[in-house]
Amino acid sequence: MRAYVHALPKVELHLHLVGSAPLDSVLELARRHPDGGVPVDRDDLVRFYEFTDFTHFITVYGNVSRLVRTGADITTLLVGIARDLAASNAHYAEVTITAFDHLKNGMDPAELAEALTTGRKRAHAEHGVILAWVFDIPAGLERASSETSVDWVLTYMPEGTVAFGVGGQEAGMPRSSFRRSFDRAREAGLHSVPHAGETVGPEEIWAAIRDLGAERIGHGVSAVRDKNLLRHLAHEGIPLEVCPTSNLRTRAVVDINSHPLPRLLEAGVPVTLATDDPGMFHTDLNREYLLCHEHLGLSRGELADIARTGVRSAFCAPALRDELIARIDAVERSGG
Repeated sequence: MRAYVHALPKVELHLHLVGSAPLDSVLELARRHPDGGVPVDRDDLVRFYEFTDFTHFITVYGNVSRLVRTGADITTLLVGIARDLAASNAHYAEVTITAFDHLKNGMDPAELAEALTTGRKRAHAEHGVILAWVFDIPAGLERASSETSVDWVLTYMPEGTVAFGVGGQEAGMPRSSFRRSFDRAREAGLHSVPHAGETVGPEEIWAAIRDLGAERIGHGVSAVRDKNLLRHLAHEGIPLEVCPTSNLRTRAVVDINSHPLPRLLEAGVPVTLATDDPGMFHTDLNREYLLCHEHLGLSRGELADIARTGVRSAFCAPALRDELIARIDAVERSGG
């Protein structure tokens, strides 16, 4: 089964730059910036990544994010991410970049854009992985984060930019409050991919669809509480980016055996598998597929279907989409 999962060509559509950083990359940054308060010993860093709840996770994420201060830091993370993606046979990824955090840390706006371009080129040249960008609003920080985020994106629009999102806190941060920024991003041709329904109820998924024009939903696992929402997601073909290990590590879901993913599939909702913050959650894309087989009972055919859904839900070039679908079909026919 491991060989079959690895053989499936994959895409990764829910992946945050800072949280995706391999341990070695974070250790390099922590040693480069020893005043950052992040452990410089591997075992200590592993313990640092043991989260008590979602709020604690956001706090730790912020600490690590503050280590990313230069364009060279950005490139270091991107090359490490591409290496790990290639190890899971992932060929394309949409990486979420929280530009506001890096600008707040003092990075020059143009330097950030240049570093993303450099990192994207190196990721493809060194590891054969195509990276695209989702720029998001970090909900829960300063009110300025919303407009600052969209202002930067519309000014610089680095090559590979495909979408706009919102992440961070959900409680007390209604999706509707970000409508103006999403309107501006969508008018500029960006796709809408907000997080919603990870730690709050299905009403925020409805808001993401209604007020933000969501084309995909980050997480969205609380949709199982609303049959009408399930029908709407299935009928409209709005995919959910489901991240099982992330849900467990942040305590959004208590037990893997009660994870709502099988119920989403049963309702006909398009589902993609993703890692969210694999560096912090000690996972990778192959592991997420195996987890769904071993604990949720997904068959080889169902895993292949999820891989295809990911490719069809990606904002990649049509030629790449067709190639990956054909390769998934071939792996399924051969049994890996």
